[in-house]
Amino acid sequence: MDLPRIFTVRESGHRIHNPLTAAKLAALGEALRLAPGTRALDLASGSGEMLCTWARDHGITGTGVDISTLFTEQARARAAELGVADRVEFVHGDASGHVADQPVDLAACIGATWIGNGVGGTAELLDRSLRPGGLMLIGEPYWRRTPPDEETARACHATAIADFLPLPGLVEQFQDLGYDVVEMMLADQDSWDRYAAAQWLTMRRWLDRNPDDELAPEVREELTAEPARYARSTREYLGWGVFALMKR
Repeated sequence: MDLPRIFTVRESGHRIHNPLTAAKLAALGEALRLAPGTRALDLASGSGEMLCTWARDHGITGTGVDISTLFTEQARARAAELGVADRVEFVHGDASGHVADQPVDLAACIGATWIGNGVGGTAELLDRSLRPGGLMLIGEPYWRRTPPDEETARACHATAIADFLPLPGLVEQFQDLGYDVVEMMLADQDSWDRYAAAQWLTMRRWLDRNPDDELAPEVREELTAEPARYARSTREYLGWGVFALMKR
């Protein structure tokens, strides 16, 4: 049980596996007014940067669950580095079926709503772990500009234009599910650049170290095509944000 190797090669140099910068992640933590002792669950927690830095900065505790062995190891190392290993733990496992043993104050899925087959199913999964009145965080793409055709949508790593909504439509979707949107932190083009472009350097250095690896042709193909595709499509059309929700 693990992520495909191409994904971990591409993002092995990342601490944050989404288009939020460290500054935006910190600003989100401040905006949520997290109290010391807040109990959190982060599904698809990646390398654990959210839980680790918020444990350091706000005194929260929590558990992260991720299917990647590499990212789980990186998360544990980051917790030790920041001196919060006694407050946060990271579990290697399938987040799609994970429910906390006890209700938590904050339940999050940042950029991985496929674990619930979409926004609605992910909100339902997170709600199973959340105490009444708790905060839910969902990270999700949206269209900054609606693509002119399906080919452009696919170049943004969507399967179709219908995969994502414009920002107002996404906010309305959360409301239709019975939640108040109480905060949001949106990526901008610069933070998208930091997320996407950092992958290119990681891939190039990996190729230089591993020219004979069986994955090398796939990594080479992606590195050759992705910068122009990103500049032409993803950067122009795809937005991304984290939305804080409270059930009505």
